[in-house]
Amino acid sequence: MSLYERKGFDAALAALPGVTFVDQWEAHIAKVGSKVFCLLSDAAPHRLVFKCGEDSFDILTALDGVEQAAYFAKRQWVSVVQGSDLTEADLFAYASRSHALIATGLTKKLRTELGIA
Repeated sequence: MSLYERKGFDAALAALPGVTFVDQWEAHIAKVGSKVFCLLSDAAPHRLVFKCGEDSFDILTALDGVEQAAYFAKRQWVSVVQGSDLTEADLFAYASRSHALIATGLTKKLRTELGIA
């Protein structure tokens, strides 16, 4: 299944600790500790939006189909359109990294409650 499809998105990201899903902003959103870490747009062409590190931001935005995410922090959030140069494995790896980046901002107590080491 593809991360660009709701079933694939949910199946892949639900494997990460402490993940919940909500529908808002005309999108399907994955959260950890009530903080967004990945978003799947409802409208075609489908897009994934996730947080990345500074170095990854520069690398990713140089690829076709990847750009700075609108409405998110100026840097370190990217929007990846379906059909981009990234493989499903790459997308999952970046979404997992986004989860880890966001989870580090949670309190130690909440990380423990969510099963995040």
